[in-house]
Amino acid sequence: MDIYLETERLALRRFTADDADLLIELDSDPAVMRFLSGGVPTAPQVIRERHLPAILAGYEKWGGDLGLFAAHAKDDGAFIGWFILRPGREGPRDEVELGYRLRQLAWGRGYATEGSRALLHKAFTALGVRRVWAETMYVNRGSRNVMEKLAMTLVEGIPTPSDMERVEGAEQGGVRYEITKEQWEQRQ
Repeated sequence: MDIYLETERLALRRFTADDADLLIELDSDPAVMRFLSGGVPTAPQVIRERHLPAILAGYEKWGGDLGLFAAHAKDDGAFIGWFILRPGREGPRDEVELGYRLRQLAWGRGYATEGSRALLHKAFTALGVRRVWAETMYVNRGSRNVMEKLAMTLVEGIPTPSDMERVEGAEQGGVRYEITKEQWEQRQ
């Protein structure tokens, strides 16, 4: 396994062309997709034909430093989900999004905080990032808790994207959290 980043319990690696089934399984769980699609799974052909090729192209675009990374538990090698650290579609390379999508078996075990904390460290110490942002639905208290544990600051409410209007709590919109390199350094 070509390791991108390790924590005490996690190994993050770049996805490969052979990983479609991992993404399909993750996105087929209604609970995982609850705050993304209202529980509707992502169609396998969409993952194979659009999502996975876009993930792989991102590594090329950002020199393998940024993108979407498969997360495995170090103790047994199980795929637990993915983490993201990458610029917005038209955003500058030094302002990146932090996020994750984890299988239910990984929920409540601190993996989201552990992986995100390590990605923040890498972003600010090795990748030249000056600002990290994260977004979630207002009602997604679990993800908001992770952002707060990372000392990210709630900066604004955001409108619900039109493709997420069926999601529970969509009428409350979303939230955006941020942390700058300077803020992160002050908290170290």
